Amino acid sequence: MADNLNDNEQARQRVLTESKVIAIVGQSSDHYYSSYAVREYLILQGYAVYAVNPFLDELEGAPVYDTLADVPAPIDIVDVFRKSDYLMEVVEEAIAVRAKTVWAQLDVVDDFAARRALEAGLNFAQNLCIRTEHERLFGK
Repeated sequence: MADNLNDNEQARQRVLTESKVIAIVGQSSDHYYSSYAVREYLILQGYAVYAVNPFLDELEGAPVYDTLADVPAPIDIVDVFRKSDYLMEVVEEAIAVRAKTVWAQLDVVDDFAARRALEAGLNFAQNLCIRTEHERLFGK
């Protein structure tokens, strides 16, 4: 059953505990962008993190993928660093690759995309930073 992670802290904790593979959509190679710091943090926490950005070839020696479909592993969490206008498109991609969760970062909000994800059986969070929630829930 899909959970609205905005409304359920226990579900957020469960998703972060059970997930192993995270794809970051909208990954930046610029150290000053949040997606870069979040990626580094998630790697340090033991997650396998795949960057998705069609405008990058590699990041810190690791390949960057054009789409979620190109990621070479089953995806647990799709972490979205794109504008809200693109969230529905990312949700559709996440559904297509059978991801388990879509997690839209701060200021990324689309209630229609949320409904679509939840109806398709994906857990969904929006306007929440995955790093902040991980630090808060696990004290890291």
